[in-house]
Amino acid sequence: MTGATAGLSAHALDRIAAQPGTRVIIGARGAGRKVPAGVEILPLDLASLDQVRGFADAVLQRIGDARIDVLVLNAGMQSPAIRAVTPITPKALDPLALAHPAKGGLGSGMRAYAASKLCNLLTAQAVAASADVQDRGVSVVAFNPGLTGGTSLGRDSSPVARIVVRALMGAIFRVVGLFKPEYVMSTAERSGEQLAQVALGVVTPPPGRIYVSLVKGEPTFPDPSELARSRDAQQQLWRDSADMVGLGAGNRL
Repeated sequence: MTGATAGLSAHALDRIAAQPGTRVIIGARGAGRKVPAGVEILPLDLASLDQVRGFADAVLQRIGDARIDVLVLNAGMQSPAIRAVTPITPKALDPLALAHPAKGGLGSGMRAYAASKLCNLLTAQAVAASADVQDRGVSVVAFNPGLTGGTSLGRDSSPVARIVVRALMGAIFRVVGLFKPEYVMSTAERSGEQLAQVALGVVTPPPGRIYVSLVKGEPTFPDPSELARSRDAQQQLWRDSADMVGLGAGNRL
């Protein structure tokens, strides 16, 4: 499990680790992370491909011949220091531009965050559609916690910016939520509980769907955007991403 030491995922970790007979290994930066008793921690900085590869090798060495039943690939941040080239809701996909963005402006962190969520959903659908995954009977689920308070998103913003954002979210989204339920803010505890339910297979999408999106803290199973459903975009992202991280043509769908 990644991204398991803060925000909603820390609540999810508590619930997953509490299941009898469950062994949990997480990746985390730094030392001194507070986790439930019995949870194993391996060093992982997702900003470093060398550490990502090292983490994968370390997990395989740690588990030996045991099988991995569930992978919870969960991590995110929103920062004004992140520059992006796409609008708030991306209308087109350019993986190279996302990997090497030009200078952004106001709201660049949110634009980068929205683009990263699009790429997560495209990747999940590409993996789910691959022949190898289908032959193995592996289930792939893309989870959207919806609007959630009490997370560590924006942790790199200034204290003043965080106060302003919290005030705006508390005021604006409370009003907007009266008309659009997807803007009703949930708690990190509730969203984490639902993430654990998805990871444990208690909540599953209907046949033919892989997307779970929380609305008012409850799971819904909507259709992703047209771009997110594009098979061409899925293949393009997988192909270009494989090239950029050095996996090459042998790892293309």
